[in-house]
Amino acid sequence: MVSEEGMSGAGARYIQMQSEPMPSMISSFFSFRQNPESTRIFEELPKATIVSVSRPDASDISPMLLSYTIEFRYQQFKWRLIRKASQVFYLHFALKKRAIIEEIHEKQEQVKEWLQNIGIGEHTAVMHDDDEPDEETVPLHHDESVKNRDVPSSAALPIIRPALGRQHSVSDRAKVAMQGYLNLFLGNLDIVNSREVCKFLEVSKLSFSPEYGPKLKEDYVMVKHLPKIPKDDDIKKCCPCHWLSCCNDNWQKVWAVLKPGFLALLEDPFNPQPLDIIVFDLLPASDGNGEGRLSLAKEIKERNPLRHALKMDEVHSLTDNRKFLKVTCGNRSIRLRAKSSAKVRDWVAAINDAGLRPPEGWCHPHRFGSFAPPRGLIDDGSLAQWFVDGRAAFEAIASAIEEAKSEIFICGWWVCPELYLRRPFQSHASSRLDALLEAKAKQGVQDIYILLYKEVALALKINSVYSKRKFLSIHENVKVLRYPDHFSTGVYLWSHHEKLVIVDYQICFIGGLDLCFGRYDTAEHKVGDQPPLIWPGKDYYNPRESEPNSWEDTMKDELDRGKYPRMPWHDVHCALWGPPCRDAARHFVQRWNYAKRNKAPNEQAIPLLMPQHHMVIPHYMGISREMDVENKYEDFKQIDSFSTRSSFQDIPLLLPQQPDGLDSPNEESKLNSSVSLLDQPTRANKSISFSFRKSKTEPVLDMPMKGFVDDLDTLDLKGKMSSDVMAQPGIRTSNREWWETQERGNQVLSADETRQVGPCIPCRCQVIRSVSQWSAGTSQVEDSTHNAYCSLIEKAEHFIYIENQFFISGLSGDEIIRNRVLEALYRRIMRAYNDKKCFRVIIVIPLLPGFQGGLDDGGAASVRAIMHWQYRTICRGNNSILQNLYEVIGPKTHDYISFYGLRAYGRLFDGGPVASSQVYVHSKIMIVDDCTTLIGSANINDRSLLGSRDSEIGVLIEDKELTDSYMGGRPRKAGKFARSLRLSLWSEHLGLRGGEIDQINDPVVDSTYRDVWMATAKTNSAIYQDVFSCIPSDLIHSRAAMRQQMAIWKEKLGHTSIDLGLAPTKLESYDNGDMKTIEPMERLDAVKGHLVSFPLDFMCKEDLRPVFNESEYYASPQVFH
Repeated sequence: MVSEEGMSGAGARYIQMQSEPMPSMISSFFSFRQNPESTRIFEELPKATIVSVSRPDASDISPMLLSYTIEFRYQQFKWRLIRKASQVFYLHFALKKRAIIEEIHEKQEQVKEWLQNIGIGEHTAVMHDDDEPDEETVPLHHDESVKNRDVPSSAALPIIRPALGRQHSVSDRAKVAMQGYLNLFLGNLDIVNSREVCKFLEVSKLSFSPEYGPKLKEDYVMVKHLPKIPKDDDIKKCCPCHWLSCCNDNWQKVWAVLKPGFLALLEDPFNPQPLDIIVFDLLPASDGNGEGRLSLAKEIKERNPLRHALKMDEVHSLTDNRKFLKVTCGNRSIRLRAKSSAKVRDWVAAINDAGLRPPEGWCHPHRFGSFAPPRGLIDDGSLAQWFVDGRAAFEAIASAIEEAKSEIFICGWWVCPELYLRRPFQSHASSRLDALLEAKAKQGVQDIYILLYKEVALALKINSVYSKRKFLSIHENVKVLRYPDHFSTGVYLWSHHEKLVIVDYQICFIGGLDLCFGRYDTAEHKVGDQPPLIWPGKDYYNPRESEPNSWEDTMKDELDRGKYPRMPWHDVHCALWGPPCRDAARHFVQRWNYAKRNKAPNEQAIPLLMPQHHMVIPHYMGISREMDVENKYEDFKQIDSFSTRSSFQDIPLLLPQQPDGLDSPNEESKLNSSVSLLDQPTRANKSISFSFRKSKTEPVLDMPMKGFVDDLDTLDLKGKMSSDVMAQPGIRTSNREWWETQERGNQVLSADETRQVGPCIPCRCQVIRSVSQWSAGTSQVEDSTHNAYCSLIEKAEHFIYIENQFFISGLSGDEIIRNRVLEALYRRIMRAYNDKKCFRVIIVIPLLPGFQGGLDDGGAASVRAIMHWQYRTICRGNNSILQNLYEVIGPKTHDYISFYGLRAYGRLFDGGPVASSQVYVHSKIMIVDDCTTLIGSANINDRSLLGSRDSEIGVLIEDKELTDSYMGGRPRKAGKFARSLRLSLWSEHLGLRGGEIDQINDPVVDSTYRDVWMATAKTNSAIYQDVFSCIPSDLIHSRAAMRQQMAIWKEKLGHTSIDLGLAPTKLESYDNGDMKTIEPMERLDAVKGHLVSFPLDFMCKEDLRPVFNESEYYASPQVFH
């Protein structure tokens, strides 16, 4: 990366030449010398090669009309420019003029110093030999330095007057002359870093920042939409005239920088902070006029013929007045003006090429209609690792934040500054989120950006105003935005629901966990914590019982710990490295910039962000590699479900230099005959996984997959994981049983410990999301998460495992519920039934919605409404899946699909009452055939999946490393990531120890599905019913029956929780006609894990929809589904 340190003593700095008399230029130069540039663009000398020489007319031998195609190289960057001889000639005179001005100035300085030394002129202190110069002092340059920066006038003569001769001889000699001249001025760092030369070379401070991708087009353009930029008056003139008013219309000159993923507008080539940025995103499939896909940029007509006529020297004819271009992306459209029609056409072509060029092709939809392409088709550094429950994920997030060097991005539905990421909290005070961020800000992490959902205060009590205030008080490096503004945007019903933490563009955490109270938990899922050790204050959280009215006194308990259980929280999160991480960061940048423009357009303290890029080293760097990548691609194409209909185009992108301590790539591979790229050494064998102790996050360099644009239905998983897949050389295999002992850094953890943290392994990953105009400023709705769900279900072969906070979906023809996850499940099950094949669908959801209020309370209409839509989806009415399957399959329906919840129990404190609570299922995952995993923030309902409502983000992960397993009683290779996650979840839910994992290796056979899974759920449900008679229950069919049950238990216990979660001190039971009493814990000892059956008959005689005297009756039903 270009250094941003000052270059004191490195020679003269240059300013842009102005068309003014000599005294003004000298005055300007004096001003410059007092305020020198703090940075340079070039830290070493670039190289130039004349590729070709051409002329507009073969019969014209005028040297001034020759055009030169020049190839420039700087570090790992390469670009080409076409320059006319006249342009080089003008550059030469500008440099000569600069040298004259410098020489005059230096002579003046010398005379001034001489006069002062003899006591004439202004008296200044004389610096003695033993005095040290002040740091701000600009050293004087002597005659020799001026001569070194001078370009001899004779150097340009061969360009103007090459030797006469035959046509090819003139071109050849002109080429030699131009090469010699370029070598002359490119051989001096001072000259190369002058503004004139940088403009000639089309370079800026962003040109050679590897994190933003290869160098593309740059130049000055005129814009009208920006606030006034303070400049000298003559800089912003659009034409040489000073006496007409054609320039007084707010057009301003800015430096435009085109990169593969965005167009940035800078005040100056030497200032890297953007004034504006357009992040390229999906374009509509049609422009509305039937002329095909909308272009990112296009030419438009100039409306002012006077201005055009006055600028005839910059156009070819009076009729050619196309000097504008319009760039349209998302809901934004800006106009740019260039000097000529030719420049406009160049910009239009360059912008459209950058927006649609593979592999990213940000303006073209990828598979599932996603903004992001599939990653990991080659060894590009795409890694993934899963975490089950809050303890494992929060520990990893804390470790990553502690290792942050430059950027921390946090995006959440709810973010609590006082959240402890490590427990017990008394011994981990420094792990509190605000303390972590403060420490990193003081250590020099400049960019800490937090994007909060701005809730409707009447509906939610998450108090984002308080969170923003607390975060902003930490340090000036912490920037916070809340969005949306409900009144100005008109958005009241929908929320920003993503959960993202991104550190240094190296690691991204994504999934279901918000950084907020109530989320920290372990596999044990304790219901009590008295005295407080794990959950301090309001982190002891049970939204079914009570939601705090204020979060400001966070260490004060909301619940009486001696009377009420906390609600355990089950969730799944994952970490991503490499290109998928940067795709998620790109989503954050889009959302941040959109919120910035709407909330703080003129607030300088809140900057616009630029997305970073994925790069590979170009072949011309001269590094060799013996591996044949083309053969490797062929292997992938045979077995890779992502590769169907792929367009493998090789794109010469760039790879940043290796960080200190890492070996640089040192081999070259040939991808095809036209372009050679370097393949990055894989880091799959390095241990980058997180343990429960503090670990350092290693940076992982990344490179792009091949060009890829897919239809929505190209996921082909059929047969890909069968045993013959092992013959394919592109897939790694692990026959060792890694589940029992997994290496993590310098320690080996037992099976019980490893269940919460998965292996960190190379995977194929694609970021998917739900966004629209209101949430991210996109021009169209993106529902790639919905498309991915439906496609994966359709392609599933053996089983589907789903955990989700909600399950609200519709069958074909349902006019109310619009997402079609349910339809996809129904069709897949019917296909298996018709083919007489075994197929399982297991769905785990919360037993009750996690909102405040007893189910019979007047204020619990929202809870009942959500229950209505879920039961409508599952088992009640003509739109439910179970009813439709029963009509065809009958009682065997449960062989294909079944529903479950989670429940936990324990004492509230030593010797205290025995309590139970549902384990709130907040995870949003789907595992298909032990080879594909979907993890994210999206619930299965219309709010999350339609794209036009809540904003969501997730990732689809497909395994590349396989391990031995079974499916349907037969040996089969399973994906290491997907299988390990399923085994972790199932062993937790079923209460299995490490040595009992073999019981669930095969998820399909009856010995697993019936004898272990269903039997455990049935037994646990019966025990909980015996001990607690807890709610919900299949024995309660109406609100009247529930009121009766509540009255009985309150009379028996004197006090109970809102869902009957307290046990009596003694249980009465009958044994051979004799009544005996036992301790509740003695009966509960037979419970294994947390799995229980979902009560399908609960409230089956009630219409749970809001009624007219409830405020929810007048709200849009869309709020609840």
